[in-house]
Amino acid sequence: MAKSRSDACCELCARHTALTFHHLIPRKLHRRPRFQKDFSAEQLNAGLRICYACHRGIHRLYDEMTLAQRLNSRAALLADPAVAKHVAWVARQQVGA
Repeated sequence: MAKSRSDACCELCARHTALTFHHLIPRKLHRRPRFQKDFSAEQLNAGLRICYACHRGIHRLYDEMTLAQRLNSRAALLADPAVAKHVAWVARQQVGA
């Protein structure tokens, strides 16, 4: 979870803050044959630039397998009620708070 040096806009909550890279298919699963067979290297390495609060919340809500199988796109993440609730809460927080 390397943070970017510049402040930019989180792809989930739209706050302007330092961002981390969230792999849509967690790196922990990239070596599994099922994921290597079903996804290209480009798809496995695809991700979102999101703030630390959104990133931490996503990983607290769901395990890696659920993220890889069911929540592997921005649209799927935002459509999930628990993630949407967390992102809405983060969006109301002040940056640096």
